[in-house]
Amino acid sequence: MVCLAAASKAAEEGSDSTAEMKSQMGRSKKLGDRSIGHIDPGAASAAFLIAAMADALRNDNGLD
Repeated sequence: MVCLAAASKAAEEGSDSTAEMKSQMGRSKKLGDRSIGHIDPGAASAAFLIAAMADALRNDNGLD
């Protein structure tokens, strides 16, 4: 459980850090410098999924 909570925190921090990056792949590549300041949607959704898994396991185990 502790491991998944740490993974959730790291995923959120990683997702937030993509806002400072210039997109070099995917649909947003064509935006170039205009992509800076926007969080990558794939990173955000992955962080959301990991957080949901951590919450579900916490609730199932009565750790809430």
